[in-house]
Amino acid sequence: MDNYLLLKIVHSVPGVLLLLGLLAHMFMLWKARRSGDGEILRRKLRVTRSYSLPAFTLLALSLPITGWWLVDLGGWPLGQTWLLVSAFLFGLLVILGLLLNGRLAAWQALLPSPAPPALLRLLGFYALLIVVLLLASMALMGAKPL
Repeated sequence: MDNYLLLKIVHSVPGVLLLLGLLAHMFMLWKARRSGDGEILRRKLRVTRSYSLPAFTLLALSLPITGWWLVDLGGWPLGQTWLLVSAFLFGLLVILGLLLNGRLAAWQALLPSPAPPALLRLLGFYALLIVVLLLASMALMGAKPL
């Protein structure tokens, strides 16, 4: 059972890091935008798109692998409903992550001028949907598979 506990930790840490990292970046970009300093905002967007998003992608891609391994090691039966819902949530998470990256790129391209409010609302909407999907996926994974 020691391997099971270790794998449970290895599976939980990326999910928590992904959620907390996304919330931290949302706050960081919101604060940089409110400060009004374009150079700080440009640097934060560059760091977010160059380093944080690839790291978040690796964390997100590790979740299905360690999750399957965890369920297999625990000997749980995987129901079709549980697999279908988890795959659907993960697919939506990937799509929204790509859309968020595209909107961040558009914002970075417009940086000398202020970003249109519609773009900022869309960015916030995508980030909020990703947080909701992560929480829903964590709730699904916390529940026993059907």
